[in-house]
Order: sequence, then structure tokens, then C-alpha cells
Amino acid sequence: MAVMTITKENFQREVLESDRPVLLDFWASWCFPCRMLSPVVDEVAEEHPSVKVGKVNVDEQRELAAMFNVMSIPTLAVVKNGRVEDQLMGVRPKQQIEALIS
Repeated sequence: MAVMTITKENFQREVLESDRPVLLDFWASWCFPCRMLSPVVDEVAEEHPSVKVGKVNVDEQRELAAMFNVMSIPTLAVVKNGRVEDQLMGVRPKQQIEALIS
């Protein structure tokens, strides 16, 4: 499944009201570790269609970053049934991301 861009305008519908778990990738264009992690997140999205994957640009979506207490990027968060289930900070191997969503 394709990765979607999450904004404050679609957050309620795409994340909180999702019938599937949602993996959120908090990132910024100037962040080298974020650019390293991005293709891994894209792979996870393609290989796990049961999980919705969204990317949140922290420079453009400061309110969402604050809502998730994002202090460092990249940060990954899993939301299930409208609640944050888990979070990871930093570049992580694919296996660790897959464990996060399982």
C-alpha cells in the first residue's frame, strides 16, 4: 500500500478513525537520518498492506508533532484504535519496525 502524507486536516479521518493500525513516520527534509529511514518505511508499507503508513513532516505539521511529543526525529509511532500503542526514535532496522507494527 502506498505511503500517505498525514496533515492536521486528514489526521482524524486517516489515523484516529482508521480501521487498521497506523504507522506514522515523523520526519523533516533536512534530517539525514530521516532520509535514511524513509526507504525502509516505504518497504514496510508495501509489504504489510494490513497496516496504514503515513508520513508527518514536522516542519509543516508542528501541531501533530507536539501531540505525539516528538522531541527527536525520525520518530515512528503506531496508532491502533485511535490510541498511541508504541513509539521508537532514531533509525531502526526493518525487522524492528516490523516488530513494532505486529
